[in-house]
Amino acid sequence: MNVDKATTISNDNLAKEILRLKKEKGAVIMAHYYQRGEIQDLADYIGDSLALAQIASKIDAPIIVLCGVHFMGETAKILCPDKKVLVPDMSAGCSLADSCPASEFEKFVKAHPDHTVISYVNTSAAVKALTDVVVTSGNAKEIVESFPADEKIIFGPDRNLGNYINSATGRSMLLWDGACHVHEQFSLEKIIELKKQHSKALLLVHPECKKPLQLLADKVGSTAVLLKYAGEVDAKEFIVATESGILHEMRKKYPDKTFIPAPVEDAECACNDCSYMKLNTLKKLYDCLLNESPEIVVDADISERARKPILKMLELSEKIKK
Repeated sequence: MNVDKATTISNDNLAKEILRLKKEKGAVIMAHYYQRGEIQDLADYIGDSLALAQIASKIDAPIIVLCGVHFMGETAKILCPDKKVLVPDMSAGCSLADSCPASEFEKFVKAHPDHTVISYVNTSAAVKALTDVVVTSGNAKEIVESFPADEKIIFGPDRNLGNYINSATGRSMLLWDGACHVHEQFSLEKIIELKKQHSKALLLVHPECKKPLQLLADKVGSTAVLLKYAGEVDAKEFIVATESGILHEMRKKYPDKTFIPAPVEDAECACNDCSYMKLNTLKKLYDCLLNESPEIVVDADISERARKPILKMLELSEKIKK
């Protein structure tokens, strides 16, 4: 089959071909909640960063196709060094990860040698290699609280998530000054106006958003936490302040409820898409499976050092659940 055949296949047939190739190659497709809806619908597993890491650590398949951004593919490869880990578009990066170059973060860490280093999963493998324990937005608060109250901690790279954890725990972690461009763009003023129009709607906010928005929220949490909360409460209407991809799963899971994307600054469209997440398409997923490329490769030394803090996170997450 010629690679160019994908250009002649309709989206419906592309989906069928993807499923055929997946079965033929024994591959597993994993997708983040921020992916396009048609990709989420084809995935064997969908979830947030924590869930995808937990699944990758236990998965039994020769090929993992990670539909997300580059650091997620790296995390899967670090956890599964003997498996082939593919991503549909190698240029699907992350503004938050980019805000924390490993060389600069290393200088920051070395300047505070008496600090424990906690890094958000939205970082490169090289930054994880400088870290004592990795966290996600779904477990960061609990993992920070697992350390003694007087523990000196560096937290990076997201300042909004770090400030949220400091406020919630009473800590004074030293924060790296990074942020996610998607979650920084929500407009507090427009959201307040939207809440006036939908007086019974609850506001769901990701902790990567700025503090004023967190204070206005009815619930602050990771994508998985917000998804679960929407099903637990009696409310029928929600304003959702995180990347718009999560709306697909929310609407599928709770079809009797209404989910409204939170408005952003200076934009005609209310949806706040991550341009990196949306680089992955059905055609790229098809090509990726067909050619078994692009493949994630992580330097062996970096992989070995980064693996320890990721496994530490998974270990602590299991203890927290108990």
